[in-house]
Amino acid sequence: MPSSCKDIRAALADCLRSSDCVLIQRNQPSDCLRPPLLDTLPTQCQQLKRGYGECRRGMIDMRKRFRGNQPIAVSKELEGEKPGQLYAGSGFSRGGDVKATSGDEDAKAETVVGVDGERRVVR
Repeated sequence: MPSSCKDIRAALADCLRSSDCVLIQRNQPSDCLRPPLLDTLPTQCQQLKRGYGECRRGMIDMRKRFRGNQPIAVSKELEGEKPGQLYAGSGFSRGGDVKATSGDEDAKAETVVGVDGERRVVR
């Protein structure tokens, strides 16, 4: 089996081993994955089963053949990384002189250099 689904398969096996369906009711793990007993599994095991099925389907999906399955990791924002830029322009905070205002300044004009290097008159 390709390595893209091994992690989620191992997590599903661990979840099944520690579930009440296997420990208390003494059913086979394969029986717990079928419809009459599937509803008795914890939500985490049901989600892992669904994710494992999607991973297996992704291995034969022609749209994902070249890129492969996405890793199992959670969202980048939850891991502490900042999300990427959503548009093609340069970021507003990457340079350029942005002056903070308190709202009680005089209404006289001043020259400001923008992000793109052009000088602008701001009132």
